[in-house]
Amino acid sequence: MALIKQNRDLPTINERIRFPKIRVIDTDGGQLGIMVPRDALRMAEEKELDLVLVSDKADPPVCRIMDYGKFKFEQEKKAREARKKQHTSDVKEVKMRYKIEDHDYHVRVNQAERFLKSGDKVKATIMFRGREIQHSDLAESLLMRMATDLQEFAEVQQAPKREGRNMMMMLSPKK
Repeated sequence: MALIKQNRDLPTINERIRFPKIRVIDTDGGQLGIMVPRDALRMAEEKELDLVLVSDKADPPVCRIMDYGKFKFEQEKKAREARKKQHTSDVKEVKMRYKIEDHDYHVRVNQAERFLKSGDKVKATIMFRGREIQHSDLAESLLMRMATDLQEFAEVQQAPKREGRNMMMMLSPKK
């Protein structure tokens, strides 16, 4: 059973092609016609290349004569490039207190702007300590001020709301 499962993971090339007749395509894309896999394999070996199954859904199945190692390398290279170009959106957090000084506030706004420009969401959090929680209206007005300062880069995804000893607001980059 383990041997069968192991063979299923291996690519269908050369001797592993088990069809009575196959359509063969040459290295430059020209069709060589329909033939027995043994003859096609002999032609591939003469050119020191591999016979690779391209499509098993077709009737008859299509095989191509190519360098399988090079083909596999090219596929992996394309997959790496696609992953490199992909950007995942993270949630970055900007923390502050409601009694924040003006300069510090602008530093937080600039941080949030940088995060939004790079395509990340921003979670603006205001922390309360001790009796400060009574001034949640001041914290909410500070978050709304931040939203208006960032309105050309962001839209409010989640309005300011209190969670325990914090008040938070979520901003997402404008499309």
